Amino acid sequence: MSDDVQVRRNDSAGRYEAWLDGRLAGFAAFRESEGVVEFPHTVTEPEFGGRGVASALARTSLDDARAQGRRVIPSCSFYAGWIDKHPDYADLVRR
Repeated sequence: MSDDVQVRRNDSAGRYEAWLDGRLAGFAAFRESEGVVEFPHTVTEPEFGGRGVASALARTSLDDARAQGRRVIPSCSFYAGWIDKHPDYADLVRR
């Protein structure tokens, strides 16, 4: 993951945003309800591909969910795959 990627939660847009080089590099949409956060969609702008944008989004948003005591639903295939590759986050998945 690039240390230059800055991730911010944007509640009004319902997404986490990744910024790189002063530009919006990608985002992960989320929906919250009753102690659960669903991540249905992740986008990385093509010119930022391969620079750790989506991984930064996943790590930051999942760390936030953990800090808030929430479970997650990784509806987005990227999130599901990322969690599979990082089993220390598997406990967050709502079964």
